[in-house]
Amino acid sequence: MLPDVQTREPDIPVTLSRVGAKGIKKLVMVKRGRGRPAILISTFDVFVNLNPTRKGINLSRSFEAIDEVIESLTAKPVKWVEDLNVMIVETLLERHDYATKAEAYMVAELILRKKTPVSGYQTQEVVNVLCEASKERNGDKKVFIGVEVPGITACPCAQELVKAKAAERLRAEGFTGEEVSKILSTVPVATHNQRGRAVVKIQITDGFKVPAEQLIDIAKAGMSYEIYEILKREDELAVVEEVHKNPMFVEDSVRLMAKTAVETLKHAPDNITIFFRQENEESIHQHNVMAERVATIGELRAELSD
Repeated sequence: MLPDVQTREPDIPVTLSRVGAKGIKKLVMVKRGRGRPAILISTFDVFVNLNPTRKGINLSRSFEAIDEVIESLTAKPVKWVEDLNVMIVETLLERHDYATKAEAYMVAELILRKKTPVSGYQTQEVVNVLCEASKERNGDKKVFIGVEVPGITACPCAQELVKAKAAERLRAEGFTGEEVSKILSTVPVATHNQRGRAVVKIQITDGFKVPAEQLIDIAKAGMSYEIYEILKREDELAVVEEVHKNPMFVEDSVRLMAKTAVETLKHAPDNITIFFRQENEESIHQHNVMAERVATIGELRAELSD
């Protein structure tokens, strides 16, 4: 019989919180109304914990768990990708009887069709769908579904500086205060922009689910405007003007996403946890800026009702 080295005792008897495999790619089909299912090119990371009396995990069983679950669940399109991850962690615990906890993380590209704002030109956008599931052998389970959405923001601070300097120059040219105000309220005022990435993740339970499309809308609410793969000239003009009409800090983005989530997810129980992150790639600085909030829906409702 061939030796099973993983079952031997390790030289250093230390418990490991997570052992597993990363970057396992699979195709997943998800139902989308009455149309054709969406094809997600998905990447999975899977882990189990390891006690101090065992040298290693049976890694092939992790791959088998993913293959088995995906093959059985994706023979037909799935409605909820989180069900896929829950099945994976449950199968991991079955295959790794020495583990007390299993985790599965999925990131998948979802391609959506959209139209440009003025010409109505048909184009596409790519968002990331995120799913996390963990389960302990005692039955405790946590599942999150989320999205990562790109967009554009305009800096309010720089815009106010430009506006103040423009007003000074206009007054020096002889324009009255009323004329200056009218000009600056009519003409878009310059500022620097950022490509932003919004992340929204929400806890899912057996009695509460949220479609990814709803989370995408919440994430987009925190941007100065959407971005597009292709823009006609009239579309480009509209996007640039709208961005500069709606400047916001990274902090504004997260707060607006939180407000939109509370307004949108009226059926969400108070104890559901939700996570927001906005990260902006600065255009005139070498660094990025980021803001986050983690809270329960109930906590946000209480804050926003004050």
